Parts: sequence; structure tokens; C-alpha cells
Amino acid sequence: MTAARRIFGPALAFAVILMLGSGIYLRIRGSDNSDAGSSSEQAGNLPEVSAAANFNTGVDVPVAGVPVVRDTLIVSVTAAGQAAASLESKILARAEGEILSLPTWESAAVRRGALLVAIDTVDLALTLRERKADLEQARAVYRERILFDDEIEDAAVRAERERVARAQSGLDQALIAVERAELELSRAWVRAPFAGRVANIRVSQGHRVNAGEELMTVVDVDPIKVEVQVLESEVGHVATGRTAQVTFAAFPGETFLGTIGTINPVIDEESRTARVTVNIRNRNGRIFPGMYARVSLEAQRYPDRILVPKEAVLPRDGRTMVFVFQDGLAKWTYVITGLENDSLVEITDVPDRAMLEPGEIVLTDGHYTLIHDARVSVTEDLRRAAGARPR
Repeated sequence: MTAARRIFGPALAFAVILMLGSGIYLRIRGSDNSDAGSSSEQAGNLPEVSAAANFNTGVDVPVAGVPVVRDTLIVSVTAAGQAAASLESKILARAEGEILSLPTWESAAVRRGALLVAIDTVDLALTLRERKADLEQARAVYRERILFDDEIEDAAVRAERERVARAQSGLDQALIAVERAELELSRAWVRAPFAGRVANIRVSQGHRVNAGEELMTVVDVDPIKVEVQVLESEVGHVATGRTAQVTFAAFPGETFLGTIGTINPVIDEESRTARVTVNIRNRNGRIFPGMYARVSLEAQRYPDRILVPKEAVLPRDGRTMVFVFQDGLAKWTYVITGLENDSLVEITDVPDRAMLEPGEIVLTDGHYTLIHDARVSVTEDLRRAAGARPR
């Protein structure tokens, strides 16, 4: 009897614990099902929420925009080239001697006729004095031979005697010798052949030079020219006098305006290109000959076109569209594009569809992730406003 009690007591306690645990589990499960059903009913009664409603954070998205314009579309031809001086002259010594003066330096601006180099003139001056002495002696002999010829009445006889006297006295040869000596002396002063800048000085003061030796180079860099090679298939669209936009590797982000000056009428047989020269004003001499350049040449003009920046056109679902700013909202608008250049795109007219109108604002920045009817604010300083953009 005692043993049965010992067994029955623990078994009864275990059964009670098991029943209590099952009750708690059933209550918890019932509560979960009740909550789930209530949530399901509430979800079924809620209206559908659109993507625009989900995106609407109450904060306008800062964007950039520009007006649509009706203007002439200029299609350009691009090519690479390098700057070159409009005029260039290698300055050579034309007299032999020691350099006494070098009153210039590289990059110095000089006027036409400005002194560049002065060579020692002692020997040349002595030679000139000798030639002048010879000339005076020849004149004395000449005058002696025709001293009384004015008494000769026959003019023909007087003329013949004068010719013979000049030949016998050596007067003509002496005159030529003096002129030559004066020329040689003048060559001791080397002067600028045109206004420009000095480059590549090869001598210094005290250096002895020979006739024909290179002294320096003078270049005219205003205007400066840029020579580019244009493909045979494109050169026919280029014409002299049209505009060109030039950028240089030395000046990133800066564009220089130029004019097409010359077009070589001969096509290079190997490269199948023609040389085109663009002239650019270079008053301050910032552009140096030899600088690498990228050139955009005005080739064709298409007037009266509806134009927007290329940044405004976005691809969506295999089609092209723009966002138009209307009443604080970004309106998704499909468009058909036509001709384009490096910065602008033509928007063509499409039947049964409203075309963009000049003056409408199209978004050009901050619009890549927008949806239709997103709230936006057009701002010029997009970077400063970027902190307010929803993320």
C-alpha cells in the first residue's frame, strides 16, 4: 500500500502539470489566430496605396531645370589637333662676329623691327671706311678725266667720254663696294621681322657666331591657329568663316571660340583626311604652340527646331521621356528625339501627342529616380539643396 502511494503521487503531479501546460498553449494559439484574423480583416478594408503616395514624404525634391527653346541646331564635326603659331621665323645670323648685346629673352613680346641681337661691328666698320676711301679716290680720277669736257660742244662726245672715265676710274665699282659694306654692317643688328614673341634662344652674349647660324625663333601667337585633320566623309560639311569651339588639355573645363580659316583642298592619301585650320584670338598669350586641342567645327545648321539639353532625355522601358515641371510636380512625358549635337537634342513632332512648347521647363538634374507627379522644386544650386532630397 505504501509503495502504491509512492508511485501514484508523482504520476498525479505530472498529469496536473501537463494539463496546465496544454491549456496555456491553447490560449496562446487562440490569441494568435484572433489577432491574425483581425489584421486580415483590417488589411482587406484598406484601399490600395500608389507608388507616388509611398514616395510622397512631404518634402520637395530639389532638381535643376531649363526652358525648352525653339532655335537653330548646329551639328558639329569633332577632331583632334594641336596649336601652332600663325607666323614663325627662325632668326639667323647674317654677319660673322661676337655677340655684344642680347636685349631680349624667351617669351618676350617684341615689335616689328625691334633689336634682337647686336654683333661686334669693328671689322665691318673698318671695311666700310676702306670702301669709302676707295670711292673718294675713284671720284678724283673720274673728275680729272672729265675736267674740261664741258667745253666740248658735241653732247654725244661728252657722254662717251664720261662713260669711259667712269669705267677707267673704277667709280661704279667703288660705289657698289660701299653699298655692300654698308649692307654687311647693317646685318650686324638683327631685328624682329614682325611683331610676336621670342622663343628658342640658342646663343648668349659673348658667343661668336658665323653667318647663317641660328640665333632664335620669333613667333606670332595672336591669333593662334589650331590645325586638325577632318575625315574625307565630313570635310564637305565644313566651310570657312564658320565658328569652332576648342578645348585644350592645358585648360580643362574652359572653351575657346574660333573661326575656321582655311580648308586644304587636297585629301591625304594615307589618312583620308584634309587639314582644317581654326584661328583663335590669343591676346594674353595663354595658348602656346604645340598644345593639344579638341576642336568642334560647325558643320550643318538646322533652323527652327524644338531643343532640350541632352541631360533632360531619359530612357525608360525602351522609350525616351522627359520630366516637365508643372505646378510643383514632375510630369512624365514621352518624346521622340531627332537630330542632336554634343549638348542639345531635337524633339520632333508626333501625331496625336502634345509636343513640348518653348518656355516649358524640363528637368536636367536630380530627376533620374523620380516618378510621375513627384513633388519637386527647381533650384539653381542643386548641390546645396541635395541635403533636403528624400533618400
